Amino acid sequence: MKYCTRCLYPGNHPLHLTFDEAGVCSGCRIHEEKDILNWEDRSQKLKRILDNYRSSSHRIYDCIVPVSGARDTYFILHVVKNIYGMNPLLVTYNKHYNTQQGLRNLAYLRTLFNCDLIMMAIGRQTVQKITKSTIKKLGSIYWHCLAGQTVYPVQTAVKLKIPLIIWGVHQGCDQVGMFSHLDEVEMTRKYRKEHDLMGWEAEDLVDEAEDLVDEAERITEADIHQFIYPHDKDLEKVGVRGIYLSNYIRWDSKKQHEFAIAKYQYETALQQRTFDTYNDIDCIHYSGLHDYIKFLKYGYGKVMDHACREIRLKRLTREEGIQLIKQYQLRYPKDFSIFSQWVGMSEVEILEWVNRYRDPQIWQQNGMGKWKLRDSIINHKNDVGVDAVRLEKVEECQFTITPSKVSKEVREDRGQIWIKGYVD
Repeated sequence: MKYCTRCLYPGNHPLHLTFDEAGVCSGCRIHEEKDILNWEDRSQKLKRILDNYRSSSHRIYDCIVPVSGARDTYFILHVVKNIYGMNPLLVTYNKHYNTQQGLRNLAYLRTLFNCDLIMMAIGRQTVQKITKSTIKKLGSIYWHCLAGQTVYPVQTAVKLKIPLIIWGVHQGCDQVGMFSHLDEVEMTRKYRKEHDLMGWEAEDLVDEAEDLVDEAERITEADIHQFIYPHDKDLEKVGVRGIYLSNYIRWDSKKQHEFAIAKYQYETALQQRTFDTYNDIDCIHYSGLHDYIKFLKYGYGKVMDHACREIRLKRLTREEGIQLIKQYQLRYPKDFSIFSQWVGMSEVEILEWVNRYRDPQIWQQNGMGKWKLRDSIINHKNDVGVDAVRLEKVEECQFTITPSKVSKEVREDRGQIWIKGYVD
């Protein structure tokens, strides 16, 4: 497997990347724009865009901001409301895998910013049924989360006739350099299907009568209607567009979270399979079983994503990143049994389905049926050309754990749908 000589990404990255003659990946090259673009000019361009959607009456929403109890939600909302003075409607999809920390963060968010928030919480049995289907069809426990998070804000924009949706970072640009920041790409149905949803729209999950599926598990149109993307004509009628702040603001997730911790008391938490204690702490499975499945499919996990990001931001050396991957990538998820009970499938059955989606470029199975990595970034510490493209480390990479806002008796490892709006 070919690995980037600057960061750590492999050639089989599911978002796809390329390598130049120095062995540096496209994600690293596009990331260089962060240090050369005039971000003041870009922020002024963002202001001009937002001014076109600003309502003359604060009783009317200027935009929609998709939110959660983690990632850069606090920073995004701070920028949109407190810096640019917009009046946003907050929209969230309830993933059913919520942690207590995430629910508290979301509860504080809507209180501290004094914003209206609407949530889509699909029935538990429907979500379980869809998840069981996507495990078998895609090897994914997270499809419904990705689908819901990317469609509900768009559905809301159409229904309430609010044309502007403001997203945070564009993953394809930030991770693999799919686009330049100057392209100012916006959210599209095509990108959502091909990358967020692994090529499967909600309609594709529907089981036909001739499919060999147990009747109780058969996916019908009624099961998936809440995940269907609005028709192009409806989007055009309202003029819906989704912009990414990362095209106009220099994106640094770690610093943005630390801003939220200092100003808004954002709550952080240890994660099972990565050193980053800021991102995705709202989900009991994202950095556990979901990430382990990613490793089983592609041979790398979230710890590599986070290490690559920190190498590019000059807070880790390549060697330190490799050591962190060695430390985390083989950890077995503690939440597996919780998910297994919730979805109604044994751990063995889930793994049998996931094994069907292992990338043969990086995995091989021996005669005894055991799986083994063909290669790993751990074997590429001393690749030729690394020193020639190395970034100089300029600061340390330390993530903090904030004190919990509740007593230690509260269980943090069980999914919950909602808690009260304001947490004392």
